[in-house]
Amino acid sequence: MDTDVTEKALPPGAVEIGGKAYMENAKGNLVPVETIRPMDLLIDEMVRKVIAYATDLNAQVARFKGHTFADIGSLQALILQDYGVETGGAKGNVTFTTFDGCLKVSLKQADLLEFGPELQAAKKIVDECLMEWSADSGAELRSLVTKAFQVDREGRINRSEIFMLLRSDIDDPRWQRAMDAVRDSIRVVGTKAYLNFHVRQSPDAAWNHLPIDLAAA
Repeated sequence: MDTDVTEKALPPGAVEIGGKAYMENAKGNLVPVETIRPMDLLIDEMVRKVIAYATDLNAQVARFKGHTFADIGSLQALILQDYGVETGGAKGNVTFTTFDGCLKVSLKQADLLEFGPELQAAKKIVDECLMEWSADSGAELRSLVTKAFQVDREGRINRSEIFMLLRSDIDDPRWQRAMDAVRDSIRVVGTKAYLNFHVRQSPDAAWNHLPIDLAAA
């Protein structure tokens, strides 16, 4: 006998068609709920419930981020106004602490960098140097160079490895020319703001970081 879905609540994600409950599978086909394994239904229900909570939490975090930036911006504008300074332009790093010294909110600005075509010229010079220094250049330097110019799946260069390369103490004029090309390749394409929150039990205690990932919110 067909299941009477009017007497039983539909499972999350199910639809009623002709008195029967169906769920769409990953191929886009409608499958009768009565033919789906109970364990698969439990998994489906759990995932939907968790994602619903995660979606709500993500929205809360996004609202929190917006309100926090607005509060900080308003207070910065008030402070500037109090000292007769015109507001406007990019705001730098700033930290606010409660009167008792136990709560702290920090706003930090970081440059967003890209590397221009000069970086390819730098790599060519570096490769030529390493080929000529094959007998003398250590494995550590070769590994650093490989990591520095390696591109990830998104096509991005490893910034930290590039900066480590710039700190290498090598006097060869060609190497120095390559490092000049690396520096010339660096372009600041924007800034990214980061919020950090810290608490402590007393003014002489260590700060404890409150981790809230606002980067993608």
